[in-house]
Amino acid sequence: MKIKLLATVAAVVMSGAAFAADPIKLGLTGPFTGGSSSMGVSMRDGVKLAVDEINKAGGVLGRQIVLVERDDEAKNELGVQISQELVNKENVVASLGFINTGVALASQRFFQEAEIPVMNNVATGSVISKQFSPPDHKANYIFRTSANDIIQSGMIAEEAVKRQGFKKPAILADSTNYGQLGRTDLTAALAKLNVTPVVAEKFNIGDTDMTAQLLRAKEAGADVILTYAIGPELAQIANGMAKLGWKVPMIGSWTLSMASFIDTAGPNGDGAMMPQTFIQVPSTPKRKAFIEAYQKAYNVDRIPSPVSAAQGYDSVYLLAAAIKQAGGTDGRKIREALENLNEKVEGVVTVYDKPFSATDHEAITDNIPVFGLVKGGRVVPAHPEDLEGDKALRVKKKS
Repeated sequence: MKIKLLATVAAVVMSGAAFAADPIKLGLTGPFTGGSSSMGVSMRDGVKLAVDEINKAGGVLGRQIVLVERDDEAKNELGVQISQELVNKENVVASLGFINTGVALASQRFFQEAEIPVMNNVATGSVISKQFSPPDHKANYIFRTSANDIIQSGMIAEEAVKRQGFKKPAILADSTNYGQLGRTDLTAALAKLNVTPVVAEKFNIGDTDMTAQLLRAKEAGADVILTYAIGPELAQIANGMAKLGWKVPMIGSWTLSMASFIDTAGPNGDGAMMPQTFIQVPSTPKRKAFIEAYQKAYNVDRIPSPVSAAQGYDSVYLLAAAIKQAGGTDGRKIREALENLNEKVEGVVTVYDKPFSATDHEAITDNIPVFGLVKGGRVVPAHPEDLEGDKALRVKKKS
Protein backbone atom coordinates (compact mmCIF):
# COMPACT_ATOMS: atom_id res chain seq x y z
CA MET A 1 0.00 0.00 0.00
CA LYS A 2 2.82 2.32 0.94
CA ILE A 3 4.64 1.55 -2.30
CA LYS A 4 1.46 2.26 -4.30
CA LEU A 5 0.98 5.56 -2.50
CA LEU A 6 4.56 6.60 -3.17
CA ALA A 7 4.20 5.65 -6.83
CA THR A 8 1.02 7.71 -7.11
CA VAL A 9 2.66 10.72 -5.47
CA ALA A 10 5.67 10.39 -7.78
CA ALA A 11 3.42 10.21 -10.82
CA VAL A 12 1.54 13.33 -9.74
CA VAL A 13 4.78 15.22 -9.12
CA MET A 14 6.20 14.11 -12.45
CA SER A 15 3.04 15.10 -14.34
CA GLY A 16 3.07 18.47 -12.60
CA ALA A 17 6.69 19.01 -13.57
CA ALA A 18 5.89 18.04 -17.14
CA PHE A 19 2.97 20.48 -17.18
CA ALA A 20 5.15 23.26 -15.80
CA ALA A 21 7.72 22.56 -18.51
CA ASP A 22 5.21 22.66 -21.38
CA PRO A 23 6.42 25.23 -23.92
CA ILE A 24 4.63 28.48 -24.61
CA LYS A 25 3.51 28.37 -28.25
CA LEU A 26 3.46 31.65 -30.14
CA GLY A 27 2.31 32.10 -33.71
CA LEU A 28 4.70 33.86 -36.10
CA THR A 29 3.24 34.94 -39.43
CA GLY A 30 4.51 37.08 -42.27
CA PRO A 31 5.59 37.01 -45.92
CA PHE A 32 8.87 35.11 -45.94
CA THR A 33 8.85 34.83 -49.74
CA GLY A 34 7.84 37.29 -52.47
CA GLY A 35 7.96 41.07 -52.79
CA SER A 36 7.34 41.74 -49.09
CA SER A 37 9.91 39.19 -47.89
CA SER A 38 12.62 41.64 -46.83
CA MET A 39 10.15 42.92 -44.22
CA GLY A 40 8.89 39.47 -43.27
CA VAL A 41 12.28 37.78 -42.99
CA SER A 42 13.74 40.66 -40.98
CA MET A 43 10.77 40.63 -38.59
CA ARG A 44 11.00 36.85 -38.23
CA ASP A 45 14.73 36.98 -37.55
CA GLY A 46 14.32 39.76 -34.99
CA VAL A 47 11.64 37.70 -33.24
CA LYS A 48 13.85 34.59 -33.25
CA LEU A 49 16.75 36.56 -31.83
CA ALA A 50 14.63 37.71 -28.88
CA VAL A 51 13.16 34.24 -28.32
CA ASP A 52 16.65 32.70 -28.26
CA GLU A 53 17.79 35.25 -25.69
CA ILE A 54 14.75 34.68 -23.48
CA ASN A 55 14.99 30.89 -23.69
CA LYS A 56 18.70 30.90 -22.85
CA ALA A 57 17.88 33.00 -19.78
CA GLY A 58 15.38 30.41 -18.55
CA GLY A 59 12.29 31.23 -20.59
CA VAL A 60 9.10 32.76 -19.22
CA LEU A 61 7.69 31.36 -15.96
CA GLY A 62 10.22 28.57 -16.31
CA ARG A 63 8.85 27.59 -19.72
CA GLN A 64 10.54 27.80 -23.10
CA ILE A 65 8.98 29.76 -25.96
CA VAL A 66 8.28 27.81 -29.15
CA LEU A 67 7.42 29.57 -32.40
CA VAL A 68 4.90 28.17 -34.84
CA GLU A 69 6.06 29.82 -38.05
CA ARG A 70 3.94 30.26 -41.19
CA ASP A 71 4.57 32.09 -44.49
CA ASP A 72 1.45 34.05 -45.53
CA GLU A 73 3.10 35.21 -48.80
CA ALA A 74 1.38 38.61 -48.32
CA LYS A 75 -1.89 36.98 -49.49
CA ASN A 76 -5.08 37.81 -47.60
CA GLU A 77 -6.70 34.43 -48.21
CA LEU A 78 -3.60 32.55 -47.04
CA GLY A 79 -3.36 34.76 -43.94
CA VAL A 80 -6.97 33.83 -43.09
CA GLN A 81 -6.22 30.12 -43.48
CA ILE A 82 -3.05 30.34 -41.37
CA SER A 83 -4.77 32.29 -38.60
CA GLN A 84 -7.52 29.68 -38.32
CA GLU A 85 -4.87 26.95 -38.17
CA LEU A 86 -2.87 28.72 -35.46
CA VAL A 87 -6.00 29.24 -33.35
CA ASN A 88 -7.81 25.93 -33.85
CA LYS A 89 -5.04 23.41 -34.51
CA GLU A 90 -1.83 24.78 -33.01
CA ASN A 91 -3.52 26.36 -29.96
CA VAL A 92 -1.08 29.27 -29.79
CA VAL A 93 -1.41 31.56 -26.77
CA ALA A 94 -0.56 34.70 -28.76
CA SER A 95 0.64 35.63 -32.23
CA LEU A 96 3.37 37.87 -33.61
CA GLY A 97 3.55 39.42 -37.03
CA PHE A 98 1.30 40.62 -39.79
CA ILE A 99 3.40 42.61 -42.21
CA ASN A 100 0.75 43.61 -44.72
CA THR A 101 -2.26 45.73 -43.77
CA GLY A 102 -4.67 43.75 -45.94
CA VAL A 103 -3.59 40.44 -44.43
CA ALA A 104 -3.95 41.83 -40.91
CA LEU A 105 -7.45 43.21 -41.48
CA ALA A 106 -8.62 39.95 -43.07
CA SER A 107 -7.00 37.60 -40.56
CA GLN A 108 -6.78 38.99 -37.05
CA ARG A 109 -10.51 38.53 -36.37
CA PHE A 110 -9.93 34.83 -35.67
CA PHE A 111 -7.56 35.69 -32.81
CA GLN A 112 -9.98 38.35 -31.57
CA GLU A 113 -12.87 35.87 -31.47
CA ALA A 114 -10.72 33.33 -29.61
CA GLU A 115 -9.48 35.97 -27.12
CA ILE A 116 -5.88 35.43 -28.17
CA PRO A 117 -3.64 38.54 -28.23
CA VAL A 118 -2.00 39.61 -31.48
CA MET A 119 1.13 41.74 -31.47
CA ASN A 120 1.18 43.52 -34.83
CA ASN A 121 4.83 44.39 -35.22
CA VAL A 122 5.08 45.71 -38.79
CA ALA A 123 1.69 46.40 -40.44
CA THR A 124 0.85 50.10 -40.26
CA GLY A 125 -2.69 50.61 -41.60
CA SER A 126 -4.33 53.14 -39.32
CA VAL A 127 -7.41 51.04 -38.53
CA ILE A 128 -5.57 47.84 -37.56
CA SER A 129 -5.43 48.32 -33.79
CA LYS A 130 -8.95 49.78 -33.72
CA GLN A 131 -10.70 47.08 -35.74
CA PHE A 132 -12.23 45.59 -32.57
CA SER A 133 -12.24 48.55 -30.21
CA PRO A 134 -14.86 49.07 -27.47
CA PRO A 135 -17.71 49.91 -27.21
CA ASP A 136 -18.51 47.84 -30.29
CA HIS A 137 -16.47 45.02 -28.79
CA LYS A 138 -16.12 44.01 -25.16
CA ALA A 139 -12.32 43.94 -25.30
CA ASN A 140 -9.65 44.48 -27.96
CA TYR A 141 -6.95 41.80 -28.41
CA ILE A 142 -5.03 43.60 -31.17
CA PHE A 143 -1.85 45.49 -30.19
CA ARG A 144 0.83 47.20 -32.28
CA THR A 145 4.53 48.15 -32.05
CA SER A 146 4.85 49.91 -35.43
CA ALA A 147 4.16 53.54 -36.35
CA ASN A 148 0.67 53.73 -37.82
CA ASP A 149 -0.08 55.50 -41.07
CA ILE A 150 -1.69 58.54 -39.47
CA ILE A 151 1.64 59.18 -37.74
CA GLN A 152 3.62 58.52 -40.92
CA SER A 153 1.38 60.50 -43.29
CA GLY A 154 1.55 63.48 -40.95
CA MET A 155 5.34 63.27 -40.88
CA ILE A 156 5.55 62.95 -44.68
CA ALA A 157 3.33 65.99 -45.23
CA GLU A 158 5.25 68.07 -42.68
CA GLU A 159 8.61 67.10 -44.19
CA ALA A 160 7.54 67.78 -47.77
CA VAL A 161 5.54 70.96 -47.27
CA LYS A 162 6.79 72.69 -44.12
CA ARG A 163 10.42 71.57 -43.89
CA GLN A 164 11.31 71.42 -47.59
CA GLY A 165 8.78 73.83 -49.04
CA PHE A 166 7.25 71.73 -51.82
CA LYS A 167 3.87 72.99 -53.02
CA LYS A 168 2.82 70.54 -55.75
CA PRO A 169 3.05 66.97 -54.45
CA ALA A 170 1.99 63.97 -56.50
CA ILE A 171 0.90 60.82 -54.66
CA LEU A 172 1.78 57.41 -56.12
CA ALA A 173 0.26 54.52 -54.16
CA ASP A 174 -0.27 50.84 -54.90
CA SER A 175 -3.76 49.35 -55.18
CA THR A 176 -3.60 47.28 -51.99
CA ASN A 177 -5.35 48.14 -48.72
CA TYR A 178 -2.00 49.45 -47.51
CA GLY A 179 -1.49 51.77 -50.46
CA GLN A 180 -5.03 53.09 -50.69
CA LEU A 181 -5.60 53.58 -46.96
CA GLY A 182 -2.21 55.30 -46.81
CA ARG A 183 -3.16 57.53 -49.73
CA THR A 184 -6.31 58.56 -47.87
CA ASP A 185 -4.34 59.37 -44.71
CA LEU A 186 -1.72 61.28 -46.69
CA THR A 187 -4.32 63.33 -48.59
CA ALA A 188 -5.92 64.27 -45.26
CA ALA A 189 -2.53 65.23 -43.77
CA LEU A 190 -1.78 67.47 -46.77
CA ALA A 191 -5.22 69.09 -46.48
CA LYS A 192 -4.38 70.19 -42.95
CA LEU A 193 -1.51 72.15 -44.50
CA ASN A 194 -3.83 73.58 -47.18
CA VAL A 195 -2.15 71.54 -49.92
CA THR A 196 -3.90 69.37 -52.52
CA PRO A 197 -2.00 66.74 -54.54
CA VAL A 198 -1.68 67.69 -58.21
CA VAL A 199 -2.39 64.03 -59.06
CA ALA A 200 -2.98 60.80 -57.14
CA GLU A 201 -1.90 57.81 -59.19
CA LYS A 202 -2.45 54.09 -58.58
CA PHE A 203 -0.61 50.96 -59.72
CA ASN A 204 -0.71 47.24 -59.00
CA ILE A 205 1.66 44.91 -57.20
CA GLY A 206 4.02 43.50 -59.82
CA ASP A 207 3.81 46.48 -62.18
CA THR A 208 7.19 47.22 -63.76
CA ASP A 209 6.39 50.26 -65.90
CA MET A 210 5.37 53.48 -64.12
CA THR A 211 5.82 55.69 -67.21
CA ALA A 212 2.16 56.66 -67.54
CA GLN A 213 1.76 57.61 -63.87
CA LEU A 214 5.04 59.54 -63.84
CA LEU A 215 4.23 61.43 -67.03
CA ARG A 216 0.90 62.54 -65.57
CA ALA A 217 2.70 63.72 -62.43
CA LYS A 218 5.31 65.56 -64.50
CA GLU A 219 2.70 67.20 -66.75
CA ALA A 220 0.80 68.34 -63.64
CA GLY A 221 3.94 70.15 -62.45
CA ALA A 222 4.71 67.89 -59.48
CA ASP A 223 7.73 69.02 -57.51
CA VAL A 224 7.87 65.97 -55.20
CA ILE A 225 6.63 62.36 -55.35
CA LEU A 226 4.94 61.07 -52.17
CA THR A 227 4.60 57.28 -52.01
CA TYR A 228 2.64 54.51 -50.31
CA ALA A 229 3.79 51.15 -51.65
CA ILE A 230 6.41 48.46 -51.04
CA GLY A 231 9.96 47.93 -52.22
CA PRO A 232 9.82 46.40 -55.71
CA GLU A 233 7.25 48.84 -57.08
CA LEU A 234 8.87 51.80 -55.33
CA ALA A 235 12.08 50.92 -57.16
CA GLN A 236 10.18 51.05 -60.46
CA ILE A 237 9.13 54.62 -59.63
CA ALA A 238 12.73 55.68 -59.00
CA ASN A 239 13.99 53.85 -62.08
CA GLY A 240 11.11 55.20 -64.16
CA MET A 241 12.04 58.78 -63.32
CA ALA A 242 15.62 58.06 -64.39
CA LYS A 243 14.41 56.67 -67.74
CA LEU A 244 12.35 59.80 -68.33
CA GLY A 245 15.27 62.04 -67.39
CA TRP A 246 13.06 63.65 -64.76
CA LYS A 247 14.15 63.72 -61.15
CA VAL A 248 12.15 65.08 -58.25
CA PRO A 249 12.54 63.99 -54.61
CA MET A 250 10.77 60.88 -53.29
CA ILE A 251 9.34 61.07 -49.77
CA GLY A 252 7.14 58.24 -48.61
CA SER A 253 6.17 55.75 -45.96
CA TRP A 254 8.71 53.69 -44.07
CA THR A 255 8.87 51.01 -46.80
CA LEU A 256 11.32 53.11 -48.82
CA SER A 257 13.89 51.62 -46.42
CA MET A 258 13.30 48.07 -47.72
CA ALA A 259 16.28 46.27 -49.23
CA SER A 260 14.13 45.42 -52.26
CA PHE A 261 13.79 49.15 -52.99
CA ILE A 262 17.38 50.11 -52.23
CA ASP A 263 18.98 47.25 -54.19
CA THR A 264 16.65 47.40 -57.22
CA ALA A 265 16.72 51.18 -57.52
CA GLY A 266 20.48 51.42 -56.96
CA PRO A 267 21.77 55.00 -57.39
CA ASN A 268 18.31 56.09 -58.57
CA GLY A 269 17.04 55.50 -55.03
CA ASP A 270 19.55 57.78 -53.35
CA GLY A 271 17.89 60.68 -51.58
CA ALA A 272 14.58 58.90 -50.90
CA MET A 273 13.26 59.79 -47.43
CA MET A 274 10.94 57.97 -45.07
CA PRO A 275 9.85 57.84 -41.38
CA GLN A 276 11.73 55.22 -39.35
CA THR A 277 11.27 53.93 -35.81
CA PHE A 278 14.78 52.45 -36.03
CA ILE A 279 17.79 53.18 -38.20
CA GLN A 280 20.71 50.75 -38.19
CA VAL A 281 22.93 53.05 -36.16
CA PRO A 282 24.33 52.04 -32.73
CA SER A 283 23.03 55.18 -31.04
CA THR A 284 22.25 53.45 -27.71
CA PRO A 285 23.91 50.45 -25.99
CA LYS A 286 20.77 48.36 -26.62
CA ARG A 287 20.77 49.19 -30.31
CA LYS A 288 24.48 48.43 -30.59
CA ALA A 289 24.00 45.03 -28.94
CA PHE A 290 21.00 44.23 -31.13
CA ILE A 291 22.77 45.17 -34.37
CA GLU A 292 25.83 43.11 -33.48
CA ALA A 293 23.74 40.12 -32.39
CA TYR A 294 21.67 40.23 -35.60
CA GLN A 295 24.76 40.51 -37.80
CA LYS A 296 26.42 37.58 -36.03
CA ALA A 297 23.33 35.35 -35.98
CA TYR A 298 22.44 35.84 -39.65
CA ASN A 299 25.85 36.62 -41.13
CA VAL A 300 24.84 39.94 -42.68
CA ASP A 301 26.13 43.47 -42.51
CA ARG A 302 23.01 45.40 -43.51
CA ILE A 303 19.71 44.26 -42.00
CA PRO A 304 17.29 43.91 -44.97
CA SER A 305 14.56 45.83 -43.10
CA PRO A 306 15.96 47.25 -39.85
CA VAL A 307 12.57 48.64 -38.75
CA SER A 308 10.91 45.23 -39.13
CA ALA A 309 13.69 43.45 -37.26
CA ALA A 310 13.72 45.89 -34.34
CA GLN A 311 9.94 46.01 -33.97
CA GLY A 312 9.77 42.23 -34.16
CA TYR A 313 12.43 41.87 -31.48
CA ASP A 314 10.72 44.34 -29.15
CA SER A 315 7.30 42.73 -29.61
CA VAL A 316 8.58 39.47 -28.13
CA TYR A 317 9.89 41.14 -24.98
CA LEU A 318 6.61 43.02 -24.49
CA LEU A 319 4.62 39.82 -24.85
CA ALA A 320 6.98 37.92 -22.54
CA ALA A 321 6.60 40.63 -19.88
CA ALA A 322 2.81 40.36 -20.16
CA ILE A 323 2.81 36.56 -19.86
CA LYS A 324 5.06 36.81 -16.82
CA GLN A 325 2.77 39.41 -15.22
CA ALA A 326 -0.32 37.35 -16.08
CA GLY A 327 1.23 34.34 -14.35
CA GLY A 328 0.22 32.07 -17.22
CA THR A 329 -1.07 31.90 -20.75
CA ASP A 330 -4.75 32.77 -20.39
CA GLY A 331 -5.48 35.18 -23.25
CA ARG A 332 -7.68 37.50 -21.22
CA LYS A 333 -5.06 37.83 -18.50
CA ILE A 334 -2.30 38.47 -21.04
CA ARG A 335 -4.40 41.22 -22.64
CA GLU A 336 -5.07 42.79 -19.25
CA ALA A 337 -1.35 42.65 -18.44
CA LEU A 338 -0.42 44.30 -21.75
CA GLU A 339 -2.89 47.08 -21.00
CA ASN A 340 -1.22 47.75 -17.65
CA LEU A 341 2.38 46.50 -17.74
CA ASN A 342 4.04 46.94 -14.38
CA GLU A 343 7.65 46.68 -15.55
CA LYS A 344 9.50 48.84 -18.03
CA VAL A 345 10.73 46.95 -21.08
CA GLU A 346 13.99 48.13 -22.63
CA GLY A 347 13.63 47.67 -26.35
CA VAL A 348 15.60 48.56 -29.45
CA VAL A 349 13.12 51.15 -30.68
CA THR A 350 12.37 52.69 -27.28
CA VAL A 351 11.94 51.99 -23.58
CA TYR A 352 8.35 50.87 -23.11
CA ASP A 353 6.83 52.33 -19.95
CA LYS A 354 3.14 51.34 -19.84
CA PRO A 355 3.00 51.37 -23.65
CA PHE A 356 -0.64 50.27 -23.80
CA SER A 357 -3.89 50.92 -21.98
CA ALA A 358 -7.44 49.60 -22.29
CA THR A 359 -8.19 52.35 -24.82
CA ASP A 360 -4.77 52.71 -26.50
CA HIS A 361 -3.13 49.71 -28.15
CA GLU A 362 -0.46 51.70 -30.00
CA ALA A 363 3.05 51.53 -28.53
CA ILE A 364 4.41 54.24 -30.84
CA THR A 365 3.50 57.93 -30.73
CA ASP A 366 4.42 60.57 -33.30
CA ASN A 367 7.45 61.83 -31.36
CA ILE A 368 9.34 58.51 -31.70
CA PRO A 369 10.02 58.07 -35.47
CA VAL A 370 12.65 60.13 -37.27
CA PHE A 371 13.40 60.54 -40.96
CA GLY A 372 15.75 58.18 -42.73
CA LEU A 373 17.55 58.85 -46.01
CA VAL A 374 18.77 56.35 -48.62
CA LYS A 375 22.45 57.00 -49.26
CA GLY A 376 24.93 54.64 -50.89
CA GLY A 377 22.86 51.52 -50.41
CA ARG A 378 21.92 52.12 -46.79
CA VAL A 379 19.48 54.12 -44.70
CA VAL A 380 21.11 56.88 -42.66
CA PRO A 381 19.57 59.63 -40.52
CA ALA A 382 18.17 62.33 -42.80
CA HIS A 383 18.54 64.93 -40.06
CA PRO A 384 21.35 63.78 -37.74
CA GLU A 385 20.37 66.36 -35.14
CA ASP A 386 17.18 64.34 -34.56
CA LEU A 387 19.25 61.60 -32.92
CA GLU A 388 21.77 63.66 -31.00
CA GLY A 389 22.09 63.67 -27.21
CA ASP A 390 18.90 63.05 -25.32
CA LYS A 391 17.02 62.75 -28.63
CA ALA A 392 18.72 59.42 -29.36
CA LEU A 393 16.13 57.58 -27.25
CA ARG A 394 12.57 58.81 -27.70
CA VAL A 395 9.80 57.52 -25.45
CA LYS A 396 6.03 57.46 -25.78
CA LYS A 397 4.12 60.58 -24.86
CA LYS A 398 2.05 60.27 -21.70
CA SER A 399 -1.65 60.75 -22.37
